[in-house]
Amino acid sequence: MQLDLGTDQRTGILRRMHGRLIETIGRVIRPDDKRRDPIWTLVQGVIGARAKTAVSNENTDRLLAEYGTWEKVAEADLGALTRTLQTATFPAMAAERLQACMQEIVRQRGSATLDHLEELDTAEAMAWLERLPGVARKISAGVMNTSRFNRKALVLDSGHRRVVQRMGLVPAKADTARAYDALMPVLPPEWTAADIDEHHLLGKRLAQTICRPKRPDCGSCPVRSDCEFA
Repeated sequence: MQLDLGTDQRTGILRRMHGRLIETIGRVIRPDDKRRDPIWTLVQGVIGARAKTAVSNENTDRLLAEYGTWEKVAEADLGALTRTLQTATFPAMAAERLQACMQEIVRQRGSATLDHLEELDTAEAMAWLERLPGVARKISAGVMNTSRFNRKALVLDSGHRRVVQRMGLVPAKADTARAYDALMPVLPPEWTAADIDEHHLLGKRLAQTICRPKRPDCGSCPVRSDCEFA
């Protein structure tokens, strides 16, 4: 199904969704002191596949404490790196992807830094990130939006994507990149980067508590009146 993604109707649905989720769940605002360095945010995303955020945060902090710099992570013994990431969901895969990613950044930039992305617009910066090993749309948007870059980019994890698919805001079989491309042009123009971050956190919470993969509790959903699935 091809959707007309430039309509005001979809923008209105997103506004209503945001307001109703705030009324039901409360505000979910990321404090400025929780916005980390972009390279930290990138690492957290690369090692965080199917892991809880708290676990990925702990692993990222542990890596930096143990190795001191991300350049040392790029040079580390892969077995030792895997052991450091033993609480990750897929520690061997996480270690391999992380090391490949850090090595590529060092190869291109001379050190493990993403400071050069400050000079690029958001789309160009995300495209650069997505050429790195292990980095796709969710991670690139996360680096842009949730780090100190604080850019307008919508993070979509699998749960949040399920919500917007069920609501009919994006095609039912859209992957993360296609869902992102569908939603970004119709986000309310007055939303700041912080609003977009909160929208993701609210959508993620809805997916975890009500709009579950199996047996969703549609009767309790605050956005059911705008949902095609309900």
